[in-house]
Amino acid sequence: MAEQEESRTFKAAVERSRKLEQDIAQNPRKYRVLTGDRPTGRLHIGHYFGTLRNRVRLSNMGVPTMILIADYQVLTDHDAYDEISQNTMQLVIDYLAAGIEPGKDVVIYPHSYVPEANQLMLPFLTLVTSAELERNPTVKEEIQSGLANGKFRTVNAGMLTYPVHQACDILFCKGNVVPVGKDQLPHIEETRTIARRFNEKYCKGREPIFPLPEALLSSAPMIMGLDGSQKMSKSRGNAVMLGSTEDETARLIKKAKTDAERHITYDPENRPEVSNLLRIVSLCTDESPEAVAERLGNGGGGALKSALTEALNEKLRPLRAKRAELEKAPEYIRQVLLDGVDKAREIAVKTLSEVREAMNMVI
Repeated sequence: MAEQEESRTFKAAVERSRKLEQDIAQNPRKYRVLTGDRPTGRLHIGHYFGTLRNRVRLSNMGVPTMILIADYQVLTDHDAYDEISQNTMQLVIDYLAAGIEPGKDVVIYPHSYVPEANQLMLPFLTLVTSAELERNPTVKEEIQSGLANGKFRTVNAGMLTYPVHQACDILFCKGNVVPVGKDQLPHIEETRTIARRFNEKYCKGREPIFPLPEALLSSAPMIMGLDGSQKMSKSRGNAVMLGSTEDETARLIKKAKTDAERHITYDPENRPEVSNLLRIVSLCTDESPEAVAERLGNGGGGALKSALTEALNEKLRPLRAKRAELEKAPEYIRQVLLDGVDKAREIAVKTLSEVREAMNMVI
């Protein structure tokens, strides 16, 4: 029964996302997108095809976009705080190289530099129960996985309050669209609950302060690592980084896992490794995976790897050229962040002022 209910809930979320996508195309200025990443390392092609391209698309449509670098959230389950600053700069380089253009409607900023947004944490925490936080399925899974694989020995409170901090990130700028994958839907629901409870409790007889954000589900397929068995990740050594050279890309793909059958077919269930590589080629060439397979015919794994190397290097060549230029301009990257902080704080100050007034805390 629980699985059936989860399936119905997800189908409903997919349908809402589909209608949202249609309305965004017609009314882009009606929305504000909140999206971002934790600065835990450079981005790879899974990030590019899964999220970066979509951010560029939405911003090019004219949708106001806030791109958050969630540096505080790294502290919840990572010990590598000594690399946060460098990783933040590298994230911005990846964003800009991918085609994101910061400006009036596209703001890039680290949330540790927006204290007014983080001040929402305390009132928001009073709107949820500890039991609700402990029941969050995404948080539960992350905690269980982290304890099981030895990633961390104890669970800090930041892990449990992660969804509330995410609500602060979304609601301070009154974001009403959040591009996410299926596993992030519980976080969006938590944010909607917090927004609804705040409005009901503090905005009686007045306009609600916070919108109820909607999830924009990604239509991009999951990009598995070059080993074909698990999600692409730098730490697993199965990723092609956006900043890799063409020779490095060729060497990595040469080690990619395929199978012994020479005739290439797209069969995700029975040939997951081959199908994953076909999917990446198709994302580069705008063909269907089936069409790529038909084109390669009896070429075997060697032909598939050659096709992938050529397609991926061709696709990423402009991005990598721009990335190399941006690497030489650290002051420009820093200025992008500082400008973003100024814009984000301007928004946050206004929202916090509205919140104080609603809670009768103005002095």
